[in-house]
Amino acid sequence: MTKFSRIGFILAAAGSAVGLGNIWKFPYVTGEYGGGAFVIVYLLAILFIGLTVFIAESYLGQRSEANVATTFVKTSKSKNEKWKFAGFMIFAGLIILSFYSVVLGWILNYVIISFSDLPNSSKLAGETFTNLISKEIGTQILLHSIVAGSVIYIVLKGVKDGIEKINLILMPMLGIILFGLLVYALTLDSFSKALSFMFVADWSKINEDALLAALGQAFFTLSLGIGTIMTYAASLPKKANFVKSSIYVALVDTSIAIIAGLIIFSFLFEAGAQSAAGPGLVFISLPVIFEQWGTLGNVIAVSFFVALVFAGITSAVSMIEPALMFFIERFNMTRRKATVICGSVFYSLGIVALLSMSTAYGDNLTFFGKNAFDWMDFITSSVSMPIAAIVTCVFLGYFVEKQKLQEAFTNHVPVAVFNIWYILVKYIVPVAIALLLLNKLGIIQ
Repeated sequence: MTKFSRIGFILAAAGSAVGLGNIWKFPYVTGEYGGGAFVIVYLLAILFIGLTVFIAESYLGQRSEANVATTFVKTSKSKNEKWKFAGFMIFAGLIILSFYSVVLGWILNYVIISFSDLPNSSKLAGETFTNLISKEIGTQILLHSIVAGSVIYIVLKGVKDGIEKINLILMPMLGIILFGLLVYALTLDSFSKALSFMFVADWSKINEDALLAALGQAFFTLSLGIGTIMTYAASLPKKANFVKSSIYVALVDTSIAIIAGLIIFSFLFEAGAQSAAGPGLVFISLPVIFEQWGTLGNVIAVSFFVALVFAGITSAVSMIEPALMFFIERFNMTRRKATVICGSVFYSLGIVALLSMSTAYGDNLTFFGKNAFDWMDFITSSVSMPIAAIVTCVFLGYFVEKQKLQEAFTNHVPVAVFNIWYILVKYIVPVAIALLLLNKLGIIQ
């Protein structure tokens, strides 16, 4: 198996983690739940639940050096082949990639728009976005095709020449763009208000929905429960410190989410806009603000949407890799054949997702009150990913030899750290996720 360099793994895993969840979703969810209190809950979710599961997946991948299904079989006490079914999580990545590619297509469209006339009112911005997703089917298919083609081209190159190389290029470029936008945000009078909004807690906005949103955000942004981290860690050098690498990735991921929030809220507050703009924040609220700043606004808009594209592409390539490795190793496929199969699946599902939001086909692709796009999002983020995390924690807590786990950890960290992690992974995290999942599904209140 081709190996990442240690820095290559960190950048690839960070590239997987840093995506639309950080720059698009985190700010608008933070805005909906009142700012600082939600940020605190989110950080706690990252620290105690997200990082626990991330380290668990990193250990399993590095230990097995195999695809996700084989990982569970190889690392279990019994080596029981039935554990291969725990590899179901890899298909969630393909489903997420289906609608993720569509959203990336929208962002590409806004990169193009940013070079010309941006909408000058919320009404016009709303109409522009609504028309794109409901009427401009041909444009969406073209943009989705460009994104899908880019992802397929990168993963065809393999771990070293494709995934590692693209992350070595795009992650630093993303950092430079965000740093530049942050420097500009610091010059605005509204930056202090954004800082206060992000870090002063208003606990009145925190309820069960906020807790679920924080946990879901932690899972989505760290790429947990879809097999990506296990698959990437399988290419991590055997002696590399998987605990430290996991912490680095979580720090990078969380820092970029916080920076993105500060940038976006500075822009919003400078224009006197509302923080609770919802999912349309990036596609409706911000373009209007950028338009008010004239030529400078166009420059900032291009930079911002290009940063979103870079973040999205690095995440997108990570979502397909677990399924690729499964087909390559379990069915002895060539990388090209596996890529064609997986690429065809997510590309086709993406077409279904975008058609389900259109005026022409939406009714035919809506079931039980949700269109196909929303069902793909719900099934993966609200069902499959939490269940996969529970399975991973229970597996490590009860079906892997504790002695082997302790030896692997204590090569890198004190035994006290291992003991805390082991209690979390065996008892606390799976129960917490299960309770929140059951609440989300309406089974318990």
